[in-house]
Amino acid sequence: MGGAGYVLAFAVVFAAVLFGTGAAAKYLRARAILDRPNERSSHAAPTPRGGGIAVSAVLISAFAAIGFVTAERPTASAALLIGALVLAAVSWIDDLRGLPPWLRLAVQVAAATSALPALPLSGLVFQGLLPPLADHAAAVLLWVWFVNLFNFMDGIDGIAGVEAATNGFGLFLIALLFPAAGALPGFALYALTIAAAALGFLWWNWEPAKVFLGDVGSVPLGFLLGFLLLSLAAAGLWPAALILPLYYLADSGVTLMRRIAAGEKIWQAHAGHFYQRAARRIGSHAATVRAIAFANLGLMGLALLACVGFEAAALVSAAAVTALLLAYLAGGLKP
Repeated sequence: MGGAGYVLAFAVVFAAVLFGTGAAAKYLRARAILDRPNERSSHAAPTPRGGGIAVSAVLISAFAAIGFVTAERPTASAALLIGALVLAAVSWIDDLRGLPPWLRLAVQVAAATSALPALPLSGLVFQGLLPPLADHAAAVLLWVWFVNLFNFMDGIDGIAGVEAATNGFGLFLIALLFPAAGALPGFALYALTIAAAALGFLWWNWEPAKVFLGDVGSVPLGFLLGFLLLSLAAAGLWPAALILPLYYLADSGVTLMRRIAAGEKIWQAHAGHFYQRAARRIGSHAATVRAIAFANLGLMGLALLACVGFEAAALVSAAAVTALLLAYLAGGLKP
């Protein structure tokens, strides 16, 4: 596809999410489907929750169109789309009235397991380091973990949109510049639609947010983005697949270990992530997210560096960038 085709695809997805989210916000507010502030909240006013229904609808439709044109294995591609659709439906119900954690987790595991054959080549994410069955099991666990951490990290205005946009653009650039990433047909288009949808939603979710993503948006978005990252790893570019979402992995991972050590119930909502503490300390969601976006741009560059043969240097540098960001968010560094 030429440059004009990519621009058109980006514009269509961006516009669809932009206007779709606006319509969803009006619908949600009219029916009082609101996220009301509590002691764990990072917002002060009731805000429509579930605006991500437009993101999920557009993304699933876009992935279906791309898959129809490019997929070499239609059945596997259909399994990915069905998994995303089921996750969106279950998450919408969870947004409206709540579902048990075990049920949500079971659906996520089933969706990831069913969609695993959609990964490119042999689908072996760990490049032969594990036996095939163990590799597949580990990939499902990583995928489900990523879906949940993406959901948990959506706790202040703008953060999910910035993370998905920078990861999407990073994957798009890798697909354009490095042929190995093209093991998944349509990879560049898939990545670009993630970025476009994230930016369309970000228009409404930047501080002060007029609508929240909700589980109906964050869970399918994390599922589809996780699929692209696993696809990149399966194509042999695993350092880049690790570097792009490294801030999210680090913030969620360190916070999880800290909560386990404190004996907290890790499935319950909380406000202890680095970004949440930073937003309270700084007094601005936007300033916090701008710092994360700046670091993510550095991670994008390092992911590209890893693709040209400097894997060790890129990984070490990415770890340093992420550590500095966490230190800043924790209040240990001054801007």
